[in-house]
Amino acid sequence: MIQKLITNIKKTNAPIVVGLDPMMGFVPENITKKAFEEYGETLEGAAEAVWQFNKAIVDSTYDLIPAVKPQIAMYEQFGIPGLLAFKKTVDYCREKGLVVIGDVKRGDIGSTSAAYAVAHLGRVKVGGNLLTPFGEDFATVNPYLGSDGIKPFIDVCKEEKKGLFILVKTSNPSSGEFQDQLIGQDKRPLYELVGEKVAQWAESCMGETYSYIGAVVGATYPEMGKVLRRVMPKSFILVPGYGAQGGKAEDLVHYFNEDGLGAIVNSSRGIIAAYKQEKYASFGQENFADASRQAVLDMIEDINHVLENR
Repeated sequence: MIQKLITNIKKTNAPIVVGLDPMMGFVPENITKKAFEEYGETLEGAAEAVWQFNKAIVDSTYDLIPAVKPQIAMYEQFGIPGLLAFKKTVDYCREKGLVVIGDVKRGDIGSTSAAYAVAHLGRVKVGGNLLTPFGEDFATVNPYLGSDGIKPFIDVCKEEKKGLFILVKTSNPSSGEFQDQLIGQDKRPLYELVGEKVAQWAESCMGETYSYIGAVVGATYPEMGKVLRRVMPKSFILVPGYGAQGGKAEDLVHYFNEDGLGAIVNSSRGIIAAYKQEKYASFGQENFADASRQAVLDMIEDINHVLENR
């Protein structure tokens, strides 16, 4: 699957991923009104609104982007109807030729970890059938429990040719409470040691030039990103924190390798809720998906301009 991601990035010349993290406050009134008229102000109504919102954004942007990243929590909050909307979103995006990164941040051990891996990346045996539960192409994974939590995912990835993005240095302000702690005799930060472990896992799961095992490194910590790029030379880096969280394009240069590949930058609310920004307000609620398309074009230009002039 890493080859498909690279192919899509080269085809679109867009090293970006759109985070499909729909909160009800992002969904325009005309969509929620129609969904509530059909299903009432219920979990089903909310899930329908989210699905229609996602579909419109995907329809407006799929030709510009290589991948999407739906955050499962935004769907789980609406219970079973929300998970059905998540599944519909995953299937629809794959039909459009997009790589789907399931932002699920799972982290457990043994049979539990294996079940998570099967649910999101593999196939589950039911009687004589092998069935696909959610069917993402990549999943985000928390490595805090060590190799016992990662190995079941790697096993499924090898079997299904799927991939992982393992949390190494996250973009949130309090990430340093644990991730920046200096440990061991040589007093190195924990995130660097996690990065070295990711690099080891990556060696066992190689594509043509990059591994199926990638890492999550936030845009808000560019100096740390520079170090981790060297530590994990064969891993793609998924970069959250651009835009709304304060990460700037010029901060991202060192996340990429000299081949112009090796990183993919996420923007969620900056794209899906673009119509709420002053810059795109002229599009209006009715044309929210057109605002999202323009935000994608602007993000691509912003990042490519910096990469071309580094």
